[in-house]
Amino acid sequence: MTALLVRRLLALPLVFAAAAVLVFLLPRFSGQDTALAVLRSRTAEADPDPVVLAALRERYGLDGSLLDQFLAWSGALLTGDLGISYTSRTPVSTLLWPALGTSLVLTAAAIVVAGLVGVPAGVRAARRPGGRFDRLLATGSVLGVAVPEFVLGTVLVLTFAVTLPLLPATGWGTPAQAVLPVLTLAAFPAALAAQLVRAETVDALARPHVAVARSKGLPGPTVLWRHGGRLALTSVASMSGLFLGGLLGGSVVVEVLFAVPGLGRLLYDAVLGQDLPVVQAGLLTVVMVAALAGILAELLALSLDPVARSAIR
Repeated sequence: MTALLVRRLLALPLVFAAAAVLVFLLPRFSGQDTALAVLRSRTAEADPDPVVLAALRERYGLDGSLLDQFLAWSGALLTGDLGISYTSRTPVSTLLWPALGTSLVLTAAAIVVAGLVGVPAGVRAARRPGGRFDRLLATGSVLGVAVPEFVLGTVLVLTFAVTLPLLPATGWGTPAQAVLPVLTLAAFPAALAAQLVRAETVDALARPHVAVARSKGLPGPTVLWRHGGRLALTSVASMSGLFLGGLLGGSVVVEVLFAVPGLGRLLYDAVLGQDLPVVQAGLLTVVMVAALAGILAELLALSLDPVARSAIR
């Protein structure tokens, strides 16, 4: 496992470099004049003064070639300088790190809830494939995957914040305010985890060593969890990194809907305001967190699966 960890960590600089190039180029391929958009947002003028516009481009380094801009941005990035926000005129780091912390808490809570719901549900459904609970789980999983987050979130708000005023509809900072966004974000990974655990457990229970365990008189629940559910956890652990990266990048809808001051909300506002430094830093952060989460999930899966661990060279 140590050798695997070293290889993965050595690959991170390449991932970071490729992500930096893409993050830098993609906003500039949109055809929008960033300096013009920023100036219009500040002055509300349809046709700003060309002299002021030129001065703004020079101030933010937008008047040079793409190569010059990239070298200046990447050089500052290597020193830890994320730049200054065009709209708030404050260091990007003061906006990014608190928002990232909020999103990580939200995402981690959603993954925990998804695991607590999806894993037991998948194992129970595997006890009787085709049974009533299995069919119920299949229907619920389809809904969890198919229903968009903004639809599910809206339904939860109308139900638990309007019709039954039990929970606050927006905000962040208290456990009550976290319930609805966490449930909304957890629906998709919970549905996938349940189906994955169900399939892996059914496959594990059909193996010969499980039949031997049953012939020895081991109780059904013991066989189910020790030989079925335990193996299924390996697949769930390996997917948790993908869940974390996907949820962190896809939490924009949830954070905007519930007014959660996270990274998704920050990126949403930055895109609307053409705030390039914030967009670039935010996207690069999502990529790096997803890459690190993938490595940690792979190590966790290997720690749970001695067969796969012994096969590593």
